[in-house]
Amino acid sequence: MYRIGLDIGGTGIQIGLVDEKGHILERGEIVTNTSAPFSEQVHAMASCVQDLIDRSGYSLLDIASIGAGVPGVADQKTGEVIFCTNLGWTHVPFREEFRKYFDKPVFVDNDATVAGLAESVAGVSAGSSSSVFITIGTGIGSGIIINGRIWSGAHGVGSELGHAILELDGEPCTCGNHGCVERYCSATAIIRMARELLARHPESSMMDACEGDLKKINARIVIDAAREGDPVAIKVFRRFVKALGQTIANVVNILDPEMIVLGGGVAKAGSFLLDAVRAEVPNYILYKDLPFARIELARLGADAGIIGAAMLS
Repeated sequence: MYRIGLDIGGTGIQIGLVDEKGHILERGEIVTNTSAPFSEQVHAMASCVQDLIDRSGYSLLDIASIGAGVPGVADQKTGEVIFCTNLGWTHVPFREEFRKYFDKPVFVDNDATVAGLAESVAGVSAGSSSSVFITIGTGIGSGIIINGRIWSGAHGVGSELGHAILELDGEPCTCGNHGCVERYCSATAIIRMARELLARHPESSMMDACEGDLKKINARIVIDAAREGDPVAIKVFRRFVKALGQTIANVVNILDPEMIVLGGGVAKAGSFLLDAVRAEVPNYILYKDLPFARIELARLGADAGIIGAAMLS
């Protein structure tokens, strides 16, 4: 049997036919129409799924289930998407609406959570008993996998690592709190810190990279400059790594997982980031004479959303 996975984003929706080993056999894609009513958005997704199945040479009888990852909060028991800002959804009956088109089990969960599931099934954490996936992009997403199953807490809103408090009364966060992990460990945080320092240190090579326009600064410019030895960029990078190291240590001290997996756009920095984080985390681990979680980079990249969604059950 095969499964369908949907990676639902604010600009595009990636759809795949996935086998039991996590291989994507057929793909489809549509543009996200956020201005359309919820029912029309689901209709467009269902049409793309049907087209994908038709092109694959298989039939609906070969499909065991359909899963979706959304950039928001979903109730796994009811299939309701509780909150998804990017698509304008609030308390929408995703499972119920999708089953109007396919008489199959339909599952839905947070996109970072399903990416973590994908890595545990077919990626770098495959075979581990427990793992925590952290995606570092514009914000921070995370997923906790224990014994091959997603752990989202008693009310379905667990693993919001990006909004754990890292600094009391710290930087204001978009969630309304202050000092959230997201404000120190994301690409957005790197950009903020770089702009603050560049205002005082315009001699940095980052000014040339952004053509003197601080609005053009991005995380890649900062990390590349740090890799090349720019003192200002190194200072930003070290602040970022320290905050990320403390965050990972908190996860280790609370959950003691077998693996920590880093994904997202910032993780594309590769070994430059990984080596720095691996060196930083031990500074904050409680039991320093005992082994702790291996820290690795995610392997599945953009495919994780499709694969993990397909593996929901």
